[in-house]
Amino acid sequence: YTIGDVIARFKRMQGKNVMQPMGWDAFGLPAENAAIAHKVAPAEWTRQNIDYMKGQLKRLGFAYDWDREVATCDPDYYKWEQWLFIKLYEKGLVYRKKSVVNWDPVDQCVLANEQVIDGKGWRSGAPVERRELEQWFVKITAYADELLDDLDQLDGWPEQVKTMQRNWIGRSEGLEIDFPLVEGDGKLSVYTTRPDTLMGVTYLAIAPDHPLSKQAAQQHPELAAFIEKCAHIATSEAVVETLEKEGVDTGIRVEHPITGEILPVWAANFVLMGYGTGAVMSVPAHDQRDWEFAKKYNLPVKVVIKPVGGELPDVREGAFTEKGELVNSGDFDGIKSEEALDVFAKVLSEKGLGRKQVNYRLRDWGVSRQRYWGCPIPMIYCDKCGVVPVPEEDLPVKLPEDVVPDGSGSPLTKMPEFYEIPCPNCGGPARRETDTFDTFFESSWYYARFACPT
Repeated sequence: YTIGDVIARFKRMQGKNVMQPMGWDAFGLPAENAAIAHKVAPAEWTRQNIDYMKGQLKRLGFAYDWDREVATCDPDYYKWEQWLFIKLYEKGLVYRKKSVVNWDPVDQCVLANEQVIDGKGWRSGAPVERRELEQWFVKITAYADELLDDLDQLDGWPEQVKTMQRNWIGRSEGLEIDFPLVEGDGKLSVYTTRPDTLMGVTYLAIAPDHPLSKQAAQQHPELAAFIEKCAHIATSEAVVETLEKEGVDTGIRVEHPITGEILPVWAANFVLMGYGTGAVMSVPAHDQRDWEFAKKYNLPVKVVIKPVGGELPDVREGAFTEKGELVNSGDFDGIKSEEALDVFAKVLSEKGLGRKQVNYRLRDWGVSRQRYWGCPIPMIYCDKCGVVPVPEEDLPVKLPEDVVPDGSGSPLTKMPEFYEIPCPNCGGPARRETDTFDTFFESSWYYARFACPT
């Protein structure tokens, strides 16, 4: 705090008009858990701590503009957060869908990936479960290209930071390819940035919780047991990358979209349903993870890329992952890796089995939290009208503050006086959303509230 105060005073001495406010990011899980531990209401606990720290800052003599003070747990603050959310909804920039989450069956709440330790909830110690829950998302992927392009306008930013941001957004150009199911009329779609390796696919891998996995498991006890085992693994890429690669043959078979070759479909623990299509094409000769999996389960390895003008690579000890030219690929032999996207896009498009696609590593932001101490999401569910935003004149939707949670899920789900309301459209019985916002939703806009605190 001292260095910021020094800079603010220095700028004032230079005759500049300086805004130096102070506020309190007051909602969230740490405050709720502390209140649970002390058996007090989170509102009481939070405001006591705000008063205590505010006293410390005032005694230190910092030159804050206390007239601009905000606390994110104040209804006067989060009223406008709810208003902003509704405006985003009206613009089609927020939506609701089912999403796989880490569920703590004891605490009855969703856990962040960082809160899952060795497959168990950090607080309860209970094995976590993967569950599908309806969640609200902000469509930040709609701005992916704009976010990426504008990095070039950030003068003075370290190149390392800009590179990290580019990698996080992760724009890639590739092909979405359909592999027709041998039985039935369906297809299994995958996305790849290496279409040059298409002729080397020897199996496909799908997420354990993929609909096809679940369907096959009804007649496949080993697969059902594998799916149950994977249900206790956290949902993050980082966690999955560290796991020993395991899988089970689902018994499902697909056709190669060009050769017609029959390929097996495996359920694998390294494929996540929440990323892409929940399925990947596997080319053991040219992807190290696929190679390790193929060696473990004695699956074929087919070399289809070699260095330009060079010899066939030796893949007995590992995959050859560099680009080059196609071999063992029939009519496509000799094509350079860089040319393969256009070549295979044309061939597959004519067959109705592929198309060019731009993908992003960036995902839409899930803002729903099944916790109590947060800003209520201002949405209503009516059997007749569907999803209805809370009317502006009824904002804010106030969080009941005289509540002492016990850690067994959100108290809001047990309070009909909170969630049972008439529909603002038809007047019929309706139910208020009981999820609250991720606390980063508060911190994403308080710079604007500091500029207009009343």
